[in-house]
Amino acid sequence: MAAGTLTAVPVAAPRVDRAVAGWAMVLAPLVGALLGAVAATVLAVAVLVGLPGLPAAVAAVGTLALLTRGLHLDGLADLADGLGSGRPAEEALEVMRRSDIGPFGVITLVLVLLGQTAALGAVADASPAAAAAALIVAAATGRLAITWACTPRVPSARPEGLGAFVSATVPSWAAGAATGAVLLVAAPAGAATGGVVFALACAVAVALGLSAAAALLARAVARTGGITGDTLGAVSETATTAALVVAAAAAA
Repeated sequence: MAAGTLTAVPVAAPRVDRAVAGWAMVLAPLVGALLGAVAATVLAVAVLVGLPGLPAAVAAVGTLALLTRGLHLDGLADLADGLGSGRPAEEALEVMRRSDIGPFGVITLVLVLLGQTAALGAVADASPAAAAAALIVAAATGRLAITWACTPRVPSARPEGLGAFVSATVPSWAAGAATGAVLLVAAPAGAATGGVVFALACAVAVALGLSAAAALLARAVARTGGITGDTLGAVSETATTAALVVAAAAAA
């Protein structure tokens, strides 16, 4: 269910219920790390054939979008339109439900994708190996934000949909364990590719990525009453972007 929900890979879980959904959301960071590893491979190949950091980063970020069918980006745009509308909760949710993308969504997508590619490109110019590690850590952090958004204190905004199905399915201890696992991967990956300072930066990237996602989640819950599938995508892209920006600052 984790792979089928969070990627474009056509797999089906033999059993789907809220118990399965909870474990799927706990495993979301692992799916993110695997997605990041594929995109990091694209980045490495692009650098090896002579592309500068920024075009290589565009290829890597594009790969992530392709592997997820752009679902997280679509959720980010929908949430931006809903929050930007300034309407009451029910009307904001209706704006988010529409298939079109409004000006708030477009602007948000442009800024986030520019931020991701510019940050990753900056790291790639300093060290392609460090950029690969940063991308894996950032992708895992983005999906870890989804894990935390599914903990018991976060309600669902609607009685149906993905948000309702996964809402409050992840025990807090499981989200904490998933966070520890991501940190255990992030620090050694940073150390192996950029030394002690970059190892610390990767750990900080996880923390600040989750903080940025938590701020957006709090705003979304306050405005719409809870989470939706769009909210999950939005917090994922927010955490990923923040983590990449931290990595870029460390590389600089």
